[in-house]
Amino acid sequence: MREPDRAGHTLLRALQAASEADDALLGSGILAHTAFIPAWTGDREAAVERMVAARTYARRGPASAELLAWLDAVEAECETRCGNTRTALHLIRHAEDVLAAGSEHPSPEWLDWFSPVRLAAFKGHTQLRAEHLPQARETLLGVLEALGPADEKQSTVVLGTWPPSRPRPATRRPRAGTRCVRSTSLSGPGMRWVWTGCVRCGALWRRTSTSSV
Repeated sequence: MREPDRAGHTLLRALQAASEADDALLGSGILAHTAFIPAWTGDREAAVERMVAARTYARRGPASAELLAWLDAVEAECETRCGNTRTALHLIRHAEDVLAAGSEHPSPEWLDWFSPVRLAAFKGHTQLRAEHLPQARETLLGVLEALGPADEKQSTVVLGTWPPSRPRPATRRPRAGTRCVRSTSLSGPGMRWVWTGCVRCGALWRRTSTSSV
């Protein structure tokens, strides 16, 4: 998201490759990722248009419950970035219902990381941005308790979003999440999550730097 033009060109090439492979679900995932680009600058109209396209692609294939719920989560993140937290929370509740109902279709391999716990991480971030601090703390604590040792990168992101002015597990210092990022591998497919953790840890540090912890 720091280089939106470059990201857009890369995702366009990926979408072309998915089209050539006749993989509608992969195309849906790529289009959903493109929605983050305008959302990060507050352009809700463009983000919504890209999510409509992503859902259209999803209907062309055997979309799993996880894929449909993930699309809700992505759109919720975009709405959160644009300041529409009420809409975002509605989308997350719908995603929770979709996961609970399940589906006969298996998830694509590239979405094997998504689960109710990952959806809860989206929810906690949105609750925080909506200033629902008690609910955010409860949600994020539940996420941390559910994550295993192999989920260190996701734990970093959660620690970075921890509600300000409230004790966090293992530490009260906002920079702890940043140290966790530095101790985690910065290569491979997990890089996006590490970068997200850096962004959120930095934002939290700026928000709490004037308070005593």
